[in-house]
Amino acid sequence: MEILDKFNIKTDNEEMYQTALTHTSFANEHGKESYERLEYLGDAVLELVMSEYLYKNTTYEEGEMTKLRSHYVCENALYEYSLRIGLNEFLLLGNGEYESGGKFRKAIVADIFEAFIGAMYLDKGLDVVKDFIHSNVIDLIESNAFTFEEDYKSKLQELVQTDKRSLKYVVINEEGPAHNKVFTVEVKIDDIIYGVGKAHSKKEAEQEAAKNALSKSVK
Repeated sequence: MEILDKFNIKTDNEEMYQTALTHTSFANEHGKESYERLEYLGDAVLELVMSEYLYKNTTYEEGEMTKLRSHYVCENALYEYSLRIGLNEFLLLGNGEYESGGKFRKAIVADIFEAFIGAMYLDKGLDVVKDFIHSNVIDLIESNAFTFEEDYKSKLQELVQTDKRSLKYVVINEEGPAHNKVFTVEVKIDDIIYGVGKAHSKKEAEQEAAKNALSKSVK
């Protein structure tokens, strides 16, 4: 695979990396496995590596480290990392998803970054993954190469915690085919609806709901 050559990854498990780039729409059409399980694993590995980096390289308290980590691994950030290394160019998409622009759909492009990390972790182990994340994530952070969009969920959480109020996100609707779902999410503070968001992933819909709530000057 060209993407493996790009990062000088020698492997006997090329098929696993192919799975990391296989969207459910393609998987359903061709009887293949999608990236979803690898994404789950990669999400945890990325969070671990970022947590270790922040612990060892900052003197921040727990709350500030948590806030920074969520900022650096949010969907907007993952999307930027993935585009920068060109992972989306190797995406395997079903016909409908491809024609509707799935190659640049934020949720999908972000997901495959985590899935790729998951595959690399299983194939090469944590040390190789750390090197990859340092080169393609942490170096960008330290050089201020990107200014990521604001993490509205963290900002809203911080605001609500000040008054010790409860905060929760509720998916109130899912529509569309499996490979192109649209989620509608409400954000509730003390069981009162403060904002609504709609997007192609639950994470992004939650961010939109939080942004909507903040725009109403939650106090």
